[in-house]
Amino acid sequence: MRAPFSGPSNSFPFTAIVGMDDLQLALILAAISPAIGGVLIRGEKGTAKSTAVRALTEILPPVDVVPDCRFSCDPDRPDSSCPDGPHAGERSVRAARLVELPVGATEDRVLGSLHLEKALAEGITAYEPGLLAAAHRGLLYVDEVNLLHDHLVDVLLDAAAMGRATVERDGVSVTHPARFVLVGTMNPEEGELRPQLLDRFGLTVDVVASRDPAVRVEVMRARLTYEADPENFVARYDGAQRELAERIVKARDLLTEVILTDSALRQIAEICASFDVDGMRADLVTARTAVAHAAWSGRTVVEVDDVRAAAKLALPHRRRRNPFDAPGLDDQQLEEAINNSTPPEDPDDDPSDPTDPGGPGGSGGSEGDGADGSYEQADAATPSTDSQPGGTQPTGSGEVVGSSAPYKARLLSVQVAGAGVAGRRSRAITEVGRVVGDRGRVGREAGRPHLLGTMRNAAPYQKVRGRSGPGLVVRADDVRLAVREGREGNLVLFCVDASGSMGTKKRMGEVKTAIVSLLLDAYQRRDTVGLVTFAGAAATVALPPTGSVETAVRRLESLPTGGRTPLAEGLLQAAEVLRIAAIRDPRRRPLLVLVTDGRATHGDNAFARARQAAGWLAQRGIATVVVDCEPRRGIRLGLSAELAADLGAEYLDLGDVVAGNLIRTVTERKAA
Repeated sequence: MRAPFSGPSNSFPFTAIVGMDDLQLALILAAISPAIGGVLIRGEKGTAKSTAVRALTEILPPVDVVPDCRFSCDPDRPDSSCPDGPHAGERSVRAARLVELPVGATEDRVLGSLHLEKALAEGITAYEPGLLAAAHRGLLYVDEVNLLHDHLVDVLLDAAAMGRATVERDGVSVTHPARFVLVGTMNPEEGELRPQLLDRFGLTVDVVASRDPAVRVEVMRARLTYEADPENFVARYDGAQRELAERIVKARDLLTEVILTDSALRQIAEICASFDVDGMRADLVTARTAVAHAAWSGRTVVEVDDVRAAAKLALPHRRRRNPFDAPGLDDQQLEEAINNSTPPEDPDDDPSDPTDPGGPGGSGGSEGDGADGSYEQADAATPSTDSQPGGTQPTGSGEVVGSSAPYKARLLSVQVAGAGVAGRRSRAITEVGRVVGDRGRVGREAGRPHLLGTMRNAAPYQKVRGRSGPGLVVRADDVRLAVREGREGNLVLFCVDASGSMGTKKRMGEVKTAIVSLLLDAYQRRDTVGLVTFAGAAATVALPPTGSVETAVRRLESLPTGGRTPLAEGLLQAAEVLRIAAIRDPRRRPLLVLVTDGRATHGDNAFARARQAAGWLAQRGIATVVVDCEPRRGIRLGLSAELAADLGAEYLDLGDVVAGNLIRTVTERKAA
């Protein structure tokens, strides 16, 4: 057996990480059995998520590859369709590879594309591999994976489902293997993952900083010592690193010998069923993880401890839940499920053949299982749209009224294309999407060249430039960039009156239900949302603009009502939030949704000041919808209508608004 560890580097050692046992175990199990499907690491900022992932590569076994193959083909099982093939059986060894996929990467960078220089200068159609080719038989790491653009999510889903990457564009038609262990890190405060991509991660770990001062001291001491003298610090852990790397190799070798009995399978199925998970991927991943855990523990038979460890890592993100519920797994419920399930039996009493390559033992038996990993094509889980629990709760600052069941939003697109950030709602000219034309490049502007446009621009000058052979003589000012039409995301900022005049249960419940319905649509369309409330003597930013729609729903549901109405302060606070948001993300078009009865009761000349603030907002061209919550019965003052006129806003009466109408109005206003 060759040495699995080539020696220390100056990266932070995996064995020196403190207080992250679950994370380390999940990464190790994914390294032992890539068929598990990778690891998603969720946690607040500053919890060393990226440090742990990058440290993992130092303890992974090296990989046998075909020399000079850009797709890292296995010399024992070369891919017959490899673009660099056929291979003659040569062999070389390289270190395990961690490929990082930047959040802002282009589709060409991920999938690969036409080699532009060869195409223009030599007239050759040549394929330039992308990141998926580099990650084959290795780790693909996406930091802030929840911020990944949807077009890249689609690419990852296709590759994870098929184990291959396919490129069909610009005269290039290439298919190559792309099996990798997907590792992602994310901060849930910045938004959740699409359910389909979430389900593709085999394991998930929630990382939080320890509240134990002793552990925190140990973390600080280790990090400061490392920063002061990285070389000596790493050398100190050289023995532990080697021991861990050798243990991973032994576990990999033992993996195919681990017996997963019928009773263990039954226990896994019963546990997954008790948690009401969607699809069958949870059962498969839990079984594979239990096998890997047994191998890691040096056992050849799966035991209850292996099933318990596997369920804790494989099930939290697969539980059937409402779209805005946070993922998680209750330890007590897990223990109850284990106690109520069928315990694993002795393998001598098991009639199944664990050596059957199609059976449950080992890592699954389909092509690519084992060291390279494979990925089952089970149905991806989608979020449930079950209704949220409503109700009324008393609080110290007022009464909290819950929403009713949210409505399903109609998909209505804006007819006039904007020029915003890539998303899934409105038509826009973006960096991704289908090509609808080409344009000249400004200075040294980066972007994907439009091949035909560039060739058409350069063609008339070939004789003057002295072209004498095949290909084109192309200059920098000939390059044309592709113009793409896709979808943009929007910032929907809710400015909600939470004063005493809004305290009627029925009316506030209707308001919350409409807003939650729009938030559900934003969750599906990947919009950014924010929430400003005003009551008493001031306005409050209940939620700054964020992609975490779940957090917005929780803040909205817990919103109490009571006190005076500082309407002017609410409008000015909303304007300030939008001003800061425009600086941080100038390409995201905003929409202000003001929910109020129009009354202003805080301070002198309260309504006049509110109208003045509304005029100030209108001058800045902020698209706004005013939802009038004034009761229909009795005397109506019509103050919200006046306010809408000052804002240049769309005016709606709450009594005429159901969730569908509100969503339609909000969507159509984005064209303004």
